[in-house]
Amino acid sequence: MFTRGGHNAKAGTYWNVMNGSRIDLAEEGMLPGGEKTMYLKAPGIAVLAAGPVLGLLFAVFLPFIGIAMAAMFIIKKVGKGVREAAVASATFGWKPIEAYLTGRKRKKEVGEKREEKKS
Repeated sequence: MFTRGGHNAKAGTYWNVMNGSRIDLAEEGMLPGGEKTMYLKAPGIAVLAAGPVLGLLFAVFLPFIGIAMAAMFIIKKVGKGVREAAVASATFGWKPIEAYLTGRKRKKEVGEKREEKKS
């Protein structure tokens, strides 16, 4: 039923499973492609009949595909938020890029200076 590329095949119509291209062999010969290329031997009528069936399967499973995609999106967003929260809580606030040469102002000292200015 399936034939790999590069192998001898009997005369007939072969359909590339990966890209859907059609190869017609008038007589026995080699199919193009490498070992990974798979061909299905089927008459054109069979492939045309399979089209509506595959379309129906797609239409039936489309809502489930949408639900699965939405769930994956939500899981990724929540996971990213949890990861960022974990990273933020694991760090202690030291920033090697900043230089505090004059020292950090303490909240208490800043509050006292504001009160002095108001008086």
